[in-house]
Amino acid sequence: MSATLRPGVDALLPIYRRFPATFVGGRGVELEADDGTRYLDFVSGISVNALGYGHPVIREAIARAAATGLLHTSNFYRTTPGEELAAALVEHSFAAHVFFSNSGAEANEGAFKFARKLAGTLEGASPEKREIVAFKGAFHGRTFAALTATDRPHYKEPFAPLVPGIRIVDPMNDVELERAISRQRTAAVILEPVQGEGGINVFSADLLQDVRELCDEAGAALIFDEVQCGMGRTGTLWAHEHAGVAPDMMTLAKAIGAGLPMGAILVNERVAAALHPGDHATTFGGGPFVTSVALAQFRFLADPEFLAGVRRRGEWLAGRLAELKARHPSVVDVRGLGLIHGIELADAVQPVSERAFERRLLLISAGPNVIRLLPPLVTEERDLARGLDILEACL
Repeated sequence: MSATLRPGVDALLPIYRRFPATFVGGRGVELEADDGTRYLDFVSGISVNALGYGHPVIREAIARAAATGLLHTSNFYRTTPGEELAAALVEHSFAAHVFFSNSGAEANEGAFKFARKLAGTLEGASPEKREIVAFKGAFHGRTFAALTATDRPHYKEPFAPLVPGIRIVDPMNDVELERAISRQRTAAVILEPVQGEGGINVFSADLLQDVRELCDEAGAALIFDEVQCGMGRTGTLWAHEHAGVAPDMMTLAKAIGAGLPMGAILVNERVAAALHPGDHATTFGGGPFVTSVALAQFRFLADPEFLAGVRRRGEWLAGRLAELKARHPSVVDVRGLGLIHGIELADAVQPVSERAFERRLLLISAGPNVIRLLPPLVTEERDLARGLDILEACL
């Protein structure tokens, strides 16, 4: 071992710009550092920790799952937790079937494969019907196809050439959008109903309906990426419920695993009919331990009373953010749904997030000038108010 390395610090690849705290515990909506300092969390592990920290539903589910001794079996064998979770997801969504993966990027990669397989089975389809259309401002992951569909040139340029057959269009340009979705070329359109990394952009019901109709006319699959905005984050179980538009596929990750690594692809019967054994696979996806914990959390999040509470707190938060904007000329815009909101600033976010960290509030950005608010879904108004008071002091 090199004498110059500090174990646990320098041994990690320096990919992340980390805040100067080492967290050792968490309770409720706060994280605790190794020096005992407690931080109010408006990040939730980037929309992962929906129930905050130490929630009894999660603790008890982990204990029950661990007691079975069944962490992994491989997908050659049946286990009950994954089947029950899939059934619950189907019951509460448009889907007919579910495929479990390990992350959001992996889920999107799988959805692209499913879309191209479907396109190849359509009667009279052109061999050129392979293209995936994504939207300006999109973020779909860091693997090669998902990165190609992500609208971040500085993320992509060092790794070119990327995956052919994926184009990014401006969804606000009607002519460009209509020309991009073609019966001849388009296998699928992928979009986030609420863009996360792109700046917390909420797509209107009209736009989602228009894209649905364009996909139907072109015989293309519509994929909703709800990796960040799904699982109750917007105040409904799925973000697309606000528009009343159903996709052909939906990708999930982040909150679905309750802090454990997990993703999922939900598909309708049309997509499922095109897929056969051997078309796709994963070693760890849908393992019994992870799905046991995910199932317990999903049942909690899917409760209509709980979701109504998220909506109420989201409406309260939106009202407070509107007041904040009115008081501060540096705030250009506020937008969001439920407990996913963005505060667009005239200047860079980083100095604000650093000042907030000094005042024991955790914030992250969604692009260079948008503060992203993702508090745990169990955050009460008093803690939302406490965080907003800190944020305003930092502004």
